Amino acid sequence: MGAGLAAPVPFRQFVVKVNSRCNLACRYCYMYFAADEGWREQPVSASPETLRWIARRIGEHAATHRLPAVSLVLHGGEPLLTDPAVLGGFADRVRAEVPAGCRVHAGLQTNGTLLTESVLDVLAEHRVRVGLSLDGGRAHHNRRRVDHAGRAAWPGARRAAGLLARPRHRDAYAGVLCVIDPATDPIEVYQSLLELDPPAVDFLLPHGNWTHPPPGLEGAEQETDRATPYADWLCAVFDRWWRDDRRRVRIRIFEECVAALLRLPTAGGLFGLRPFTAVVIETNGAIEQIDSLKTAYPGAAATGLDIAHHTLDQALRHPGVAARQAGAAALAGTCRRCPLVEVCGGGHYAHRYRAPDGFRNPSVYCADLTRLIRHLDAALRRAVAP
Repeated sequence: MGAGLAAPVPFRQFVVKVNSRCNLACRYCYMYFAADEGWREQPVSASPETLRWIARRIGEHAATHRLPAVSLVLHGGEPLLTDPAVLGGFADRVRAEVPAGCRVHAGLQTNGTLLTESVLDVLAEHRVRVGLSLDGGRAHHNRRRVDHAGRAAWPGARRAAGLLARPRHRDAYAGVLCVIDPATDPIEVYQSLLELDPPAVDFLLPHGNWTHPPPGLEGAEQETDRATPYADWLCAVFDRWWRDDRRRVRIRIFEECVAALLRLPTAGGLFGLRPFTAVVIETNGAIEQIDSLKTAYPGAAATGLDIAHHTLDQALRHPGVAARQAGAAALAGTCRRCPLVEVCGGGHYAHRYRAPDGFRNPSVYCADLTRLIRHLDAALRRAVAP
């Protein structure tokens, strides 16, 4: 590790690819239609032996660093292409491997089309919570979510949302994840999601960078030389949420930004300079950094390590992981000089990429983040004004 960098911070979130394939073919998906096509070489599902190694390594890591809690995220592809009993058994195995007193918060992110009452019962038995991925709460918001035959995924997703909202399964409902489409009406999308009664909503910026810009940000060469369609969209939602709904539903992107503005701890990776503490394990046992890096170039997420032959502490020493944990030291000079740096944190790491320079650039969303942060800061100041 380079001179002056702090000691590595242990991983606390373990994203496990239990299945590398998906039953949908959403054309905007960064996993299957981006720069890195490594998924084609992955086994369809993680083998029992790989799952045993993953549980053992998580247990080792938790014991070595005396972690009080870890987050286990069952991911894909579509994780429900794997038998839910296998998923639940794996979560239980991780709980058995971590030291006494370490809590395992297990969750699963799904497109919902395979979710049924019986599947939810199995997951609940093993204390696995469920997050639902949608593009909005109405059929026309989800037009790009289709299966491999071109059939709409919305009916199945709507059924899943209804199941999760029932009192019987409410405790298992982690919330809704929604990637922002700036061409949609923000209030319509927000209101439609509220109608699904989720406990939380997570609005995500589409993964893109300077070389492969996200929709609506094509053509500008400098971070200040651009419109702010994503901030405009988010600010409209924030104003409605802040006025009427912030006690009704949690919205992570707003809560994290407010926390950073108040100099409170953040989860890392979205706002603030807190070290990033997530790691991915693929179906073949490969230890990788994070999926979003695959939008930069082939192999960007790779570490060259695998779960059967390397510890997670070895992954902590990988240069890419070290850069994610280096805080301001890993940022571009313009970011380090920016008065918002402690709030923005330079933006999502993957969004900073520009070929051939690498990741030491401002975020492709720099202008959007600046506008969003200032908008939320103004709202906070008004709230505390005498």
